[in-house]
Amino acid sequence: MIILTRLTGQRFAVNPDLIERVETTPDTIVTLVDGTKYLVKEDLEDIASLVVDHRAAVVAKAIDVAQVDQGTAIASVTGLRHPPRFTVAPEAD
Repeated sequence: MIILTRLTGQRFAVNPDLIERVETTPDTIVTLVDGTKYLVKEDLEDIASLVVDHRAAVVAKAIDVAQVDQGTAIASVTGLRHPPRFTVAPEAD
């Protein structure tokens, strides 16, 4: 989720995967795939940066969780260490 701010100052979270487009007219309008529109304080470049950062964090988390170090999955994005939910069989030669 990314956090955006309505023109009234109210903050809300939106799933960036549901954003269809962002327009500046001069206010910034975020349109979701279902047609819902939000007027927000952030500009187009800020929203694009938030989406890129969100997706990078998702990929980083997926990579970290997939890595197994001595039986412990590493989740460095959250700073927590979790016991693995799976085991990794050694590769056959």
